[in-house]
Amino acid sequence: MTANVTETEAEATGGGTGAPPLRVGLVGYGLAGSVFHAPLIAATEGLALDTVVTSNPERQAQARAEFGAGLRCAASADELWARADELDLVVVASPNKTHVPLATAALKAGLPVVVDKPLAGTAAEARDLAALADERGLLLSVFQNRRWDNDFRTLRQLLADGELGDVWRFESRFERWRPQPKGGWRESGDPQEIGGLLYDLGSHVVDQALVLFGPAARVYAESDVRRPGAQADDDTFIAITHTNGVRSHLYVSATTAQLGPRFRVLGSKAGYVKYGLDPQEAALREGRRPATQDPWGVEAETMWGRIGSGESPLTGGGRPVRTLPGDYPAYYAAIADALRGTGENPVTALQAAAALDVLEAARRSARDGVTVTL
Repeated sequence: MTANVTETEAEATGGGTGAPPLRVGLVGYGLAGSVFHAPLIAATEGLALDTVVTSNPERQAQARAEFGAGLRCAASADELWARADELDLVVVASPNKTHVPLATAALKAGLPVVVDKPLAGTAAEARDLAALADERGLLLSVFQNRRWDNDFRTLRQLLADGELGDVWRFESRFERWRPQPKGGWRESGDPQEIGGLLYDLGSHVVDQALVLFGPAARVYAESDVRRPGAQADDDTFIAITHTNGVRSHLYVSATTAQLGPRFRVLGSKAGYVKYGLDPQEAALREGRRPATQDPWGVEAETMWGRIGSGESPLTGGGRPVRTLPGDYPAYYAAIADALRGTGENPVTALQAAAALDVLEAARRSARDGVTVTL
């Protein structure tokens, strides 16, 4: 690249790196594909959304309306495998039961893969995929965007700074009030669909707990189907005893009439309590985009958590802690770096397998009424 290349030309060649952007095929354009993956891919320097796979003509039109008439659409993933040499990455954002077969097909076609959570229905399947990716020398990553939530980033910083002392108990809640089931595969009782909150929101809260406090030694869970007409678990509690002694209490629910704190973390020096959800999902659903909204992922000061000891934050105890901005775009920026050999895989398949070990143990615990040792 010569010194007088214009800014536009630099962007077209991958953000001024001298390399063309990495071409991405996105399989699935439902909630995950249209709200999360496509906008974040399009906003990432060095990546270009090349093809969207959906057999739905309305979704094809929706994708082209947002990302340009030049966006290619395909009715099936087989069309991607047939021209694998024209792509640099495949993102699987289709229903859970298709994750393993599609990721397997992509890897066998010679393509690196990002798979939406959960990577698989079992830890064994996840480890088989990891082995296949290693055998082919290809990147296999799992989209765990909640590692870049504003509250999680803030908590990690507080722990790194020693603000809480030794953590004794970690409470994490991902609760909603949805008294009427919405239907669809996510709420199906068919085990083949891998639906229910344990594998949906549970994938997030378990992953976060393992990132913060390391491997699980024991797992206990309670899982219920509360709503009339519901088929899959909609109210689940998971207790993890980590090998380092920290206890994580994790709640995922669609039946919570009064929402608890997102995090309540208790340590030997202080505790941290944070209410409310990261604002990025709501912003993406409303059509706002990281490339055009500055600042991105920032919440109002009134939503900041509090750190202190001896008094409830709701009665003024402790001091407010500025919440770090949420940063979902960081995931795909890390993927671009990993593909170019300048960074690490941000979420590995083996990390996903460790979380699936916990989810499988939780399912067994809830079914049999036992504590499961890992």
